[in-house]
Amino acid sequence: MELRVIEKEADELSIEIAGEDHTFMNVLKGTLLEQDGVAAATYDVNPEQSGGQTEPILTVKTEGEDPLDALEAAAGNIKDKTTAFRDAYETAA
Repeated sequence: MELRVIEKEADELSIEIAGEDHTFMNVLKGTLLEQDGVAAATYDVNPEQSGGQTEPILTVKTEGEDPLDALEAAAGNIKDKTTAFRDAYETAA
């Protein structure tokens, strides 16, 4: 997975996440929105104004929190959830 910061401010981050699709981006967006301090999280896969941009661009807006910290916490939460799901699946199988 390749990441490229497009814009970074104290309360907003836009980052390109190469090689991902709606499946991962929806999980990431949803997990970000569950966090305190995250005011908005959205992504765009093919914005018209970019001239055909196809890699997803995630935008995170926060209130009183560094958006990179919010992104890091969301990634950790996703990892915890997938580990718990895998463990439950292996137990059930």
